[in-house]
Amino acid sequence: MASTRYITRVPDVDFSHAPEMAPYLDEPLAMYVGAPGKKGFLSLGFELDKDGKSILRHLDRRVPIVVQQELYFDEELPGMPCVYILSSGGQYIEGDRYQQDISVGKDAMAFVSTGAGTKIAPMRHNYAGMIQNIVLEENAYLEFLPEPTFPCAHTRYICDTRMIIHPTATVAYAEIYMGGRKYHNDELFQFDILSVCTHGERPTGEQLFREKFIISPDLCRLRDTGIMGSYDVFANVVVCTPEDTARKIYDATEPYIDRERHLAAGITHLPNGAGLLFKVLGMEAGPVKKAVREFCSKVRQAVKGVPIPEEFPWR
Repeated sequence: MASTRYITRVPDVDFSHAPEMAPYLDEPLAMYVGAPGKKGFLSLGFELDKDGKSILRHLDRRVPIVVQQELYFDEELPGMPCVYILSSGGQYIEGDRYQQDISVGKDAMAFVSTGAGTKIAPMRHNYAGMIQNIVLEENAYLEFLPEPTFPCAHTRYICDTRMIIHPTATVAYAEIYMGGRKYHNDELFQFDILSVCTHGERPTGEQLFREKFIISPDLCRLRDTGIMGSYDVFANVVVCTPEDTARKIYDATEPYIDRERHLAAGITHLPNGAGLLFKVLGMEAGPVKKAVREFCSKVRQAVKGVPIPEEFPWR
């Protein structure tokens, strides 16, 4: 019998708790906020079947989000279902609201990514927002490694990710943000606002950590040392895992500043024994993605005893 409970209706995506978005509440002149086709919803539930195989037990979606059935192509973990999230609507536009729920049941595992980078279109009214809920039960394992997000000039975007993690479970959750379309009219850091929050808790409700960054290029100089400096791309990887596993990953990860490859990376512990936080700065998406993948391979090695395979050449 399925052990994970799933939402059976499309929830309201509400960001009234975020005062930084208050200047952007005007209604779009075309389709209103959350109109059909602008209120995407996705619910994925991974569990073990009767033979002990990890499968995509539950799938519910609403346009413009598109997800097909799971694939099993990972040569190192051939029993792990792999799912790609797509969008029939293309880029995020003003007034879009999305929610993505991902649950991994006891002893199950899954890999989730996106089919391509996420582009956030220029906006005149309102903003685009995403809520994500990630739930991992006992001994569950999830790799959530989406492609980069591209904020165009004058975009407004907020993302709130809530993780409910059993103490024995592991999740590697990555975010990669471009500075903008650097090869299109030099649109680096011309967006209006990015608000990104990730917070974790135990199934009992015990709060573990909360990280939130609000980036407004008009209010702060992103080229300052200690912010972005000379770098154009930023990656953030949250790893929630048992403390002994976190120590192995931490010991196997060296922080560095590589001036030849124009990369910098650092690692720290999350509070309350929740896991690790890994950050990468770079100039282009490719090297940053590779650095993130190499780190997540260390995570998989520590948990599953095998690395992540080389990325497909076309990715």
